[in-house]
Amino acid sequence: MTDEYDADHDTPPLMDDESVGGGDGSSYEGGRRRGRRRRNLPGCLAVLVALAVVIGGGYFVVTWGIDKLGDQFSSADDYPGPGRGKVTFEVKSGDTVAAMGRNLKAAGVVASVEAFIDAANANPESNSIQAGYFPLKKEMASDDVVEVLVDPGNMVKATVTIPEGLRVPDTVAILAKKTKFSKADFEKVLDDPSQLGLPDYAEGNPEGYLFPATYDFGPDATPKSMLTAMVTRWRQAADDAELEDSAAALGYTPQELMTVASLVQAEGRGDDMPKIARVIYNRIENPDNGITNGLLQVDATVNYALGRPGIARLTQDEINSVADSPYNTYKQTGLPPAPIESPGDEAIAAAAHPADGDWLFYTTVNLKTGETKFTDDYEEFKQFRAELDEYCATQSDRC
Repeated sequence: MTDEYDADHDTPPLMDDESVGGGDGSSYEGGRRRGRRRRNLPGCLAVLVALAVVIGGGYFVVTWGIDKLGDQFSSADDYPGPGRGKVTFEVKSGDTVAAMGRNLKAAGVVASVEAFIDAANANPESNSIQAGYFPLKKEMASDDVVEVLVDPGNMVKATVTIPEGLRVPDTVAILAKKTKFSKADFEKVLDDPSQLGLPDYAEGNPEGYLFPATYDFGPDATPKSMLTAMVTRWRQAADDAELEDSAAALGYTPQELMTVASLVQAEGRGDDMPKIARVIYNRIENPDNGITNGLLQVDATVNYALGRPGIARLTQDEINSVADSPYNTYKQTGLPPAPIESPGDEAIAAAAHPADGDWLFYTTVNLKTGETKFTDDYEEFKQFRAELDEYCATQSDRC
């Protein structure tokens, strides 16, 4: 950034030629020239005076120009550093170097916008400055400020990773552990979920819509802004999967598709997810097949009814203990009324775009590798179950 100056300054006026010498200066009397000697001295004085003015004016013009050039090329005001106190400075998304400079000057961090721009231009890494909060001081040298901003490791933030497949209480527990807020602080916000930006079809239930991802929360983040950020990130995943259009094409509501996505997240991984989604749709859409009779029989839904994270296998007593729960898919036909956990990108995409196939059964036969087998034949399914039984006999800690 350079200063702008007015280029229309007037230079001191030089004396007009007619003011030098006094005209002809001659008169004749009796054929002799008269009066010339008497006027010679004043004429010389006039010339000397004129020269002095011209030289003086020239000196003024030259010194004025030098001063002006000096102003233009002199260093911008800058603090010597190292600074004092503490300032948490935010680089906002889309900020230019000039915008950063203005904000830094307003915060008392740098002495001038120009000094910061010069320092940024001199640092080859300044084009990599990321949005976020940085710890600075008042009255820092601009070079030192740039050194802090170009290193993302200097950001003031709380990095929180929310894994896929967590229920709301599990998500809140992680947020409380990784931030300065308590579970009660987050629960207070969740008591009024309308402020989070949930879709209408969620009917005020945040389950399934607190998107699993890694978040960098700045020092000004609040429980409301954190939870809202998670719902906003869910919206991005939903748009990427064309959730609403896909639900309509499949003949389901968006809420039902999100519920399928949560079951897929609980039951599968990777390339198996679209197949698991297809099994769920096949069971729902063929309730009179004489085999599954419209029952999804998903263990994860029973665990949700029991109020606990999913485990690999259930006992019959556990299934019977929540027989009346709408989430018990061993007893209730069709989908449960809402998602049971937060699905990630892959699970939402799988629910929106299921694989093609006639499968009615699947079994994960190796819980370590996730190997899952699919079939539309009940007898073959029983063989898969036997493989799982054998696996669990030797890997009981995983079952």
